[in-house]
Amino acid sequence: MRIGVVTFPGSLDDRDAARAVRLAGAEPVTLWHADRDLRGVDAVILPGGFSYGDYLRCGAIARFAPVMSELVPAARSGLPVLGICNGFQILCEAHLLPGALTRNSGLRFVTRDLRLTVENTKTAWTRAYSGGEQIVVPLKSGEGCYAAGPGTLADLEASGQVVIRYAGDDPNGSADAIAGVCNAEGNVVGLMPHPEHAVDPLTGPSADGLRMFTSVVAEAAEAAG
Repeated sequence: MRIGVVTFPGSLDDRDAARAVRLAGAEPVTLWHADRDLRGVDAVILPGGFSYGDYLRCGAIARFAPVMSELVPAARSGLPVLGICNGFQILCEAHLLPGALTRNSGLRFVTRDLRLTVENTKTAWTRAYSGGEQIVVPLKSGEGCYAAGPGTLADLEASGQVVIRYAGDDPNGSADAIAGVCNAEGNVVGLMPHPEHAVDPLTGPSADGLRMFTSVVAEAAEAAG
């Protein structure tokens, strides 16, 4: 399986995402923000960082990058896409995911390991988890407060589109402690915590994040027969 990792000006975690892809048994494929070709990849990751310096709003400029002109229709046609931190912000700005990410409630950048609860195990990126399972994954964000209108939040809950929730402490102040959501089809997932930093207990707080990448590899293998 070949998984594309997009690099924007200001991306920080693209190499970490590529390492996670390799550890999951897939081949990482470098995609540049100015590319208009997804190079036939089977899935795409939008990594964390500060795309285009976070000017205007986080992800607001990246949504207009040439690569997004190819990614958006591919995602709407079923291509698995994972947005991590800044990638989550980009997916919301591109209207591939509902809601928005705003300044943390404490107006401070937060970096810590957090317990998360996996709410939805039917997405392309979470099928290797058990429902209600708690995992430990790092968070590092300044604008990670998930916000949406009451109607949208109710719809997300009713349709099972809340994928990851903060278990206990939510330093961002997100609505309903939401840490990650998916689209209605479950192929597009965005989350603020960083699973690519939790793929090896030697270098991270756990290896809990690795299954997010092995999930999509397993789904691709099933689809291939």
